[in-house]
Parts: sequence; C-alpha cells; structure tokens
Amino acid sequence: MDLDALLYHYFGTVELDTLDAGAIEAGADRVGIAFGTERDAGRRFALWALLHALGRAPDPTVAFKVPGERQAAQAYARVVAGSELPED
Repeated sequence: MDLDALLYHYFGTVELDTLDAGAIEAGADRVGIAFGTERDAGRRFALWALLHALGRAPDPTVAFKVPGERQAAQAYARVVAGSELPED
C-alpha cells in the first residue's frame, strides 16, 4: 500500500501537519475501523503500521493472531522505537 494513498483516503490530505486534532482523530478512527475489518494480511499490516505511527495501534499480540504476522509487527515496533531520536 502507498502511504500517500492511505493518508489521502483516510485524512483527505497527505500533509497531516495541516490538520487540527479533531480531523486527525476522525481519520485515525477511520483507519482503526478499516484495520478491524480488513482481511488481507498485507493491507492489515499497512493499516496497523499507520495506526502505530499515530500512536493508536493495538498491541501486536492482540492485533495479529497469525504468529508470523505478530512477530513482524513486534519487530517493526522495536525498530521504530529504536530509531526515535531523543528529545532535547
């Protein structure tokens, strides 16, 4: 899935920094609903990764029942957490 396409579809823009908190919340809710109803593993993972970036992703142990998918999500979360820059 293309990140810009996801952002435009759920938020109406690819520039999230132009949105107010309410618009981001509404878009994140739409992503969450889509994640909960999506059946394709790749699309579910992409939606989960977007939720993770928004700080709204469910824990991988709850979100993914298939062990390989759960492990991939856990690995992704570890990599992202390790790449975050410390705040000054």
